[in-house]
Amino acid sequence: MKKQCPSWLNSCIFYQIYPQSFYDSNGDGIGDIPGIIEKLDYIKSLGCDAIWLNPCFVSPFNDAGYDVADYYKVASRYGKNADLKRLFKTAHKKGFRVCLDFVPGHTSIEHPWFKESSRAEKNKYSNRYIWTDSPWGWDDPQSSGGLKTIHGYGNRNGAYITNFFWSQPALNYGFAKPDPKMTWQLPVDHTDCKATGNELRKIMRYWLDMGADGFRVDMAGALVKGDTDYKATIALWQPIAKMMEKDYPEAVLIAEWFSPPDAIDGGFHIDFTPFSGEQSLAMLFRAEKNAQTYPVFFDINLPNSFFAKQGKGDAAKFMNAFVSQNQKIKNRGHIGLYSSNHDFTRISVNRTQKEIELVFVFMLTMPAVPFIYYGDEIGMKYQRNLPSKEGGYERTGSRTPMHWLSDNNAGFSSATADKLYLPVGSEYKKLNVDYQNKIPHSLLNKVRQLTAIRIKTPSLQADGKFKILYCKPNEYPLVYLRSNKNQKVLIAINPSGKIAGAKFQISRTKSFKKIIVADGVELENLNNNFSLKMNSISYGIYELK
Repeated sequence: MKKQCPSWLNSCIFYQIYPQSFYDSNGDGIGDIPGIIEKLDYIKSLGCDAIWLNPCFVSPFNDAGYDVADYYKVASRYGKNADLKRLFKTAHKKGFRVCLDFVPGHTSIEHPWFKESSRAEKNKYSNRYIWTDSPWGWDDPQSSGGLKTIHGYGNRNGAYITNFFWSQPALNYGFAKPDPKMTWQLPVDHTDCKATGNELRKIMRYWLDMGADGFRVDMAGALVKGDTDYKATIALWQPIAKMMEKDYPEAVLIAEWFSPPDAIDGGFHIDFTPFSGEQSLAMLFRAEKNAQTYPVFFDINLPNSFFAKQGKGDAAKFMNAFVSQNQKIKNRGHIGLYSSNHDFTRISVNRTQKEIELVFVFMLTMPAVPFIYYGDEIGMKYQRNLPSKEGGYERTGSRTPMHWLSDNNAGFSSATADKLYLPVGSEYKKLNVDYQNKIPHSLLNKVRQLTAIRIKTPSLQADGKFKILYCKPNEYPLVYLRSNKNQKVLIAINPSGKIAGAKFQISRTKSFKKIIVADGVELENLNNNFSLKMNSISYGIYELK
């Protein structure tokens, strides 16, 4: 699908906000939308100019809002629709864009659609969700098509398909190849399946008309069932993307697909990299026990990650895959890179400040759109062994309140500690915004320095050209070149705990100057033959002339 990406994506830096944990403005212990509005100037100070806001709609919160009960109404704990509209307007005045998290794959069992769908009597919502034709057979995959089913709910003579938790019934967009033996599997062109897609458009238009700047779409590649080659899912999204391109040309579609070529073919502008193993929650949470079971690059916790100081990682696997994927979407869309997010352990785990800086150097200099998860810029810790909150389980430790001050509750809320959505991390005395604002070389100020470099250096932005200069299997450092017609910038990264060096050539280069360089990095050029020496855990960014 040929399309034009919104031009602002090239230089954009996103900031992801988990609303219940960002800032509580009314003292009830839960973050809210007015609190986000109060902190927009802080986000702007980071160099971020777009926000990805995790789900904020009416929900029973069995999965932290990813179980929506009303797509058209903000959950009362966050405020009202008018507050979200005010966030859009205020953000726009300050030069921000705000993208909502949209969950089209499933709803809560409390959604009115599902209540109607679970009735015994046929009605317009009977096929809004996927139901088998029998309440039995939970031990028989032949009766469910191998899908996850919940049996014995309501009076309907069937079992419903679920996407994630038991309380998240799958919306029905049809099956790519319906099994004729299972008459409940409807084709994608069935009237009722098309009705689900039409409702999807209505919801998106509602919020875009209110002022939203786009959507991050949860499980975007998994709407059509049995779609092994994604062709039917791509076909589902293409008219939606065309609608947005025509009526909302500056709005963005961000996919949780983990297959950039397919997502971009479907009309999305951004999809996240699939190359680190992070697309599999189960694999991530088992990672420390099974560190050798899949290739990793960016996952902090694993000793065979390229970004682990053990120096046993292989950048070549990731970079070769990245180049291949990026080439397939060239001039049509972007890959997204995030520091961490609400589903994964934070990047600070087992890392020093300098090691975290290297992650930000990489993320902010690659040909991709960067996403900073709230709190990563101050090194907030993943809180281990917390009781699960709202379906968080292992993810709960990455969803704790933002640290603003050294005061009680880290400045997150005026509520008593026992009323907080989640407990504040014990390290908040120094890992907070106010404290790090005052320290010139704090992580917060380093991140600001790096985002400023990206913003004022066009060749480092998403559309800049990219060339690998040094990247060998199981070796360090990683060196690459970003360029445009007027500028060339060299980036060198050594996350290992040992000294590393590299030799490479760059044609038509007479001189270079430091943009930002860690101690112990030496770069020499003799007739376009470069020699690089790097101390352990170091990085350098140079402009070439």
